[in-house]
Amino acid sequence: MTSSRNNAWRLAHGRSLTLGEAGHVMAIVNVTPDSFSDGGCYIDVESAVRHGLSCVCDGASILDVGGESTRPGAAMVTAAEEQDRILPVIERLAQETDALISVDTYRAETARLAISAGAHIVNDVYGLRHDREMADVVSESGAGLCIMYTARGRDDLLEDIIEDEVMFFGQSLDRAKVAGIADDAIVLDPGFGFVQRREQDNELMARCRELHTLGFPLLVGTSRKRFVGAITSREVATERDFATAATTAMLRLAGASIFRVHNVAANLDALRMADAILEARRSTRQAGDAH
Repeated sequence: MTSSRNNAWRLAHGRSLTLGEAGHVMAIVNVTPDSFSDGGCYIDVESAVRHGLSCVCDGASILDVGGESTRPGAAMVTAAEEQDRILPVIERLAQETDALISVDTYRAETARLAISAGAHIVNDVYGLRHDREMADVVSESGAGLCIMYTARGRDDLLEDIIEDEVMFFGQSLDRAKVAGIADDAIVLDPGFGFVQRREQDNELMARCRELHTLGFPLLVGTSRKRFVGAITSREVATERDFATAATTAMLRLAGASIFRVHNVAANLDALRMADAILEARRSTRQAGDAH
């Protein structure tokens, strides 16, 4: 599946998002004290809601609300702590904006409560592998699902990054199918920053197009990641937005559909440039076909 095809991503509460001719921004709303880039910035409900609404004003299609940092070495939180952080934020955002809301969690109970509070999408960084009940929650609620690849905590890793991702996604998609999750409710995230070795992030950038053989839209998250900082010699995460926008443009041209980012405006500009190029390519092909 590439950017030249239009597909409706089916979501909870009767919503959907058209994927195809235009890329979409998913804004990160971390309600955490320790996320690698913006930990502590939006830890209370008011500041998190203000940030989310600001991202919508900047052009975000989706707000991804998370209550636990997934950076290496981050402290784990309990399900109750996670829910206390994010549920009031999701409830408020659902009341104050028509933007789509995603819950960034690997816990089935948190996902269920978040969807009840107004979330439309479940973004599972363990790809349905951490909580066996997650697939059933997604299926029963009709939520959209993002299955993210990860190499963390696995003992079945393959040496080739694309081969490993295809194996991982195949297993996760099997779980989704058994639970009754429809294909049009699923997008895949290649998991930049969650690979075995740092150099594989670069290889994944170069070979991301190969994942289209799986037949699902791609959601990518390179924003301010360590590999971006390593390439650009930017040690401070918040100084990596220009480079992130570059990855957004490159991955859009490679067919990715959704971009999970911190800086909405910068990445939306990058998407608009990439989309203009994709449109020019389509027009050129159509003109050629007409002759």
